Amino acid sequence: MVQRAPEHQLPKLGARVLAFIGRQEWLDRPSYRFEHALSFAYNALGGARDRVTNALNGVWLGHPVHPPLASLTSGAIGTTVALDAISMLPGRPRSEVLDASRFASRALGLGILANLGSAVTGVTDWQHTHEEERRIGLVHGVLNGVATVLYMVSWWERRRGRHLRGIAISAIGYGITVGSGYMGGALVFESGIGIDQSGKRLRTADWTPVLPLDALHDGKPQRVEVDGVGLVLCRNGNGQVSAFGELCPHLAAPMADGWIDRGRIVCPWHGSRFDAESGEVLRGPAAAPLPGYETRINDGMIELRGDGQHALAAAEGVAK
Repeated sequence: MVQRAPEHQLPKLGARVLAFIGRQEWLDRPSYRFEHALSFAYNALGGARDRVTNALNGVWLGHPVHPPLASLTSGAIGTTVALDAISMLPGRPRSEVLDASRFASRALGLGILANLGSAVTGVTDWQHTHEEERRIGLVHGVLNGVATVLYMVSWWERRRGRHLRGIAISAIGYGITVGSGYMGGALVFESGIGIDQSGKRLRTADWTPVLPLDALHDGKPQRVEVDGVGLVLCRNGNGQVSAFGELCPHLAAPMADGWIDRGRIVCPWHGSRFDAESGEVLRGPAAAPLPGYETRINDGMIELRGDGQHALAAAEGVAK
């Protein structure tokens, strides 16, 4: 009787591989050197730096750009592999084989372009990771780089009429992409990279007193807790009081350790900047806004209400 391997062995193998990579401290030196080079390149953009990095981080989209580009890459390359398989089926009319080969080359070209875009956005997000996640992300990026080179070689071989060689090379690249994609999924779903980590929301339609106004100091966010939900209060440049979730959406940095700078609340870990009135992202790496609440002063007491959406949206929702 043939014994089947337990179904849980594959996930355990993947977890062991990730844990092994995460322990490789020798990767830290090249990773930080690469980060320094990356920071130098961005700083060389001068006044355009924030606009470029915000675009790559996905501030305009409200979440990172890397995941959708990675999905586009996987879809395009997967289409290439499927069309290659169709072209290899025996007994197919020559016209169908030629059509499959032609469209496979076009899908491969799209996949290469998407992979390049995915790489640029990915390294922009990766530079703000640490320790195990940084090491796994570095290997993830290197594997994607190797796969991209293989796809380019495959595309060139196809252009020269060497279709079988091109098919073989892209198939190898796709295998590498699948393995790299597993690492990327672990970074997202296990480590929370790229996920909004701003924490629990306070949901209240009624005005709720939270802190005496005299206890709130200018220029420094202050943490309060209401019904088990942490919040930060701050005064913006106009003297108005704003209330936000206590954690930065990027990697859950405690915003109470941040500070107010010219009407912006600054994350203490990676320097993300949010409008101190609305919570809108002004500078990444955070892509999602701070969850905000409507505030008012009543008899010297700060009161708030809302459901932890973007501050302006929360106020509009309550008004309705």
